[in-house]
Amino acid sequence: LVSDRERRRVQRGNRRISLTATEFEILRHLASRPGRVFTRRELLELLRDYEALDQDEKTINVHVSHLRDKIEDDPAAPQFVLTVRGVGYAFAER
Repeated sequence: LVSDRERRRVQRGNRRISLTATEFEILRHLASRPGRVFTRRELLELLRDYEALDQDEKTINVHVSHLRDKIEDDPAAPQFVLTVRGVGYAFAER
């Protein structure tokens, strides 16, 4: 998985992956610190720059699900964007 931040492009092998702006930003934040767990609230605040409401945190789950559908071989068994139950998400350390 290769991410070009300047061009806002993501590629896996020879395949270019089209991400929404929100999906790209989630991936950018997670991949910037592999292994670090980001809470849903932290991700919302990084994306929207405002105090997140509890009900809005679930929208992160939807964006992560769509991101996984696009970058993972098997979204049900992700290799890149990992769930840390009860906390949030982390990018896999390699």
